[in-house]
Amino acid sequence: MSSGSSLTIFLERLRQRRGRLNMSCATVAERAGLSLPTVQRILCGKEKRPSFANVLAIAESLGVALEFKETPADQFEEQEAARKARKLVRMVQATSALESQAVSEDHLAAMERRTACELLAGSRRKLWGK
Repeated sequence: MSSGSSLTIFLERLRQRRGRLNMSCATVAERAGLSLPTVQRILCGKEKRPSFANVLAIAESLGVALEFKETPADQFEEQEAARKARKLVRMVQATSALESQAVSEDHLAAMERRTACELLAGSRRKLWGK
């Protein structure tokens, strides 16, 4: 999920929350310390890049608390290595399939595990880079 779609989903949930609370945008704006047009633009999705501070203020005005949840670094690195390995192996597989040299799903899974291990063992530039 991209950050853009995550924001869209979060803003939709804030809109729903406002509706469930039967709270006007004017009340949200007053409680958040923001202007009414700003709140309306953000909640309607017309604000292309709303500031984090404004979204947080709106959320708090609706009784929504944001929690900082951190994945342990080693677990996050393993997840990223697996994601990147899957992407790399699938690209090679797609090319091989075009050349009628495709391999089985089991072999692909083994290649993904091996590639992930290589990414974790190597430079972090390879892991975090494109």
